[in-house]
Amino acid sequence: MLDQALEALKTYDWGQDVKAVAPIDAAIVATHGDAAKRKELEDKLIAALKTELPLDAKQFVCRKLMLIGTAASVPALAGLLTDKQLGHMARFALERITAPEAAAALRDSLSKLSGVLKAGAIASLGGQKDAASVPLLAQLLGDGDFVVARAAAYALGVIRTPDAAKALAAAKPATEVKSAVTDASFACAESLLAAGKNIDALAIYKGLAAGDPPKHIKLAATRGMLACASKK
Repeated sequence: MLDQALEALKTYDWGQDVKAVAPIDAAIVATHGDAAKRKELEDKLIAALKTELPLDAKQFVCRKLMLIGTAASVPALAGLLTDKQLGHMARFALERITAPEAAAALRDSLSKLSGVLKAGAIASLGGQKDAASVPLLAQLLGDGDFVVARAAAYALGVIRTPDAAKALAAAKPATEVKSAVTDASFACAESLLAAGKNIDALAIYKGLAAGDPPKHIKLAATRGMLACASKK
């Protein structure tokens, strides 16, 4: 039945009866805990993804690799990152693959992407909490595409390592990106404070309070500084 379902992908679209491809979902459940059979299923899905399937079918396969994909799926998914119709679904799948090859593929894609696809790949690096991408994201804080620059800021705010916090503190963002950098900086400070790194968190809060920031930022930074003092 699985082979028939894979064959059905050749004419699959979201509007048709899902019974034709349901055996693929059943196989995902059935192979749980069986590494050999799960690998066999993954290999079949990878092979299908490399064929001339309809758009809906390729999106379907990406969704399934999002669930069971390993490092073996990375090359096929990475090859779709520049596709305007499939790029987002491919990066969603890569984001959920914990193998280091997935994060590496997303990092490598940044030089090939632009606009919303690049911003999406950046968001997925944030979702992976990929510390290795911090230097790249730091450079992108000054990107002329503000969608990309804001995505880089938010990703650093999700990664929340000391290096991510330093990158945000050193940024000289455009006006259109400042709020994203500020939000991300607060996120880093809160994470550092929760981890007991009061001195590092305090430095961020002081930086946010410096100068003449908007009242709500000044208030939030002051509260952060007080929280740092109370945890000494």
